[in-house]
Amino acid sequence: MEYRRLGDSDLMVSEISLGSWLTYGVGVEADKARACLEAAFEQGINFIDTANVYGRGAAESFLGEALQGRPRDSYVLATKLFFPMSDSDRGLSRGQVEKQLNASLQRLRTDYVDLYQCHRYDWETPLEETMEALTRAVESGKVRHIGFSEWPAERIQAAMDLAQLPSGDMPAKFVSSQPQYSLLWREPEAEVVPLCTRYNIGQIVWSPLGQGVLTGKYEPGRPLPQGTRATSEEMSGWMDRLLAEPVLEAVQQLKPVAAEAGLSLTQFALAWVLREPNVSSAIIGASRPEQVVENAGASGVTVDPALFARAEEIVAEALEARTPA
Repeated sequence: MEYRRLGDSDLMVSEISLGSWLTYGVGVEADKARACLEAAFEQGINFIDTANVYGRGAAESFLGEALQGRPRDSYVLATKLFFPMSDSDRGLSRGQVEKQLNASLQRLRTDYVDLYQCHRYDWETPLEETMEALTRAVESGKVRHIGFSEWPAERIQAAMDLAQLPSGDMPAKFVSSQPQYSLLWREPEAEVVPLCTRYNIGQIVWSPLGQGVLTGKYEPGRPLPQGTRATSEEMSGWMDRLLAEPVLEAVQQLKPVAAEAGLSLTQFALAWVLREPNVSSAIIGASRPEQVVENAGASGVTVDPALFARAEEIVAEALEARTPA
């Protein structure tokens, strides 16, 4: 396993990280989830990502129990806040940052998190209030570093402008961005990645395998395989656009390209994400230990850029064919 620095922080994170969205505490049984976590550590993965809203606290609670007994400085732990935890608890206000952070720490059974992330932008709370609250969280020792997920570029810029104000009460600075990014979803390349590169904010990307579509297991014209994410009531949300026939056909065309690189399609897709220097880590979701092992094999590989270019052309044609005239 290779490691990269997360933005300009002091955190060295594994190129492949383990996430818990829709899986641990929700769609994957506890014993299988624990086996995946153990496999991750065996492969050298040191970065674990979760959020308070995953299973309304269930994912954090699972991790809090499963990580007991493991030295706290042997892994990097990240969580998030923003989405509703009750009818009245949501957003990034000063009160919510304090309340949700304390609740997360209690579920995770730890005194601090290495990375605390704003899960989305809160348009109902002044940015200054959010940044002040995050700064207090860092100063308290409960949070080492802060990040955000899926923020618009202009709001990222506004936050960085605040962090650079010449004052003795300077807000904490973001070190990470968590966008969706894969061969099937390249939107961050337009604005977010260039902006974050300028400010040395590292990307920890979610859904680098297009929720499993880029593994090639979903074949065009055939029923969805039972036992996969696409057939799970808990885990299949947001997959419709990825399961369009042109997309599935293109993914099958990527298999020989990956083979030419000496990789499985899964490893090739992860290596494509990691080719971007601004990406610090690619978050995987796994329901079986063998998936963790295969995914970890994407770290540190060298791929001919011409093969990546060919893959990009195949996917671009498929996405264009899917788009109505």
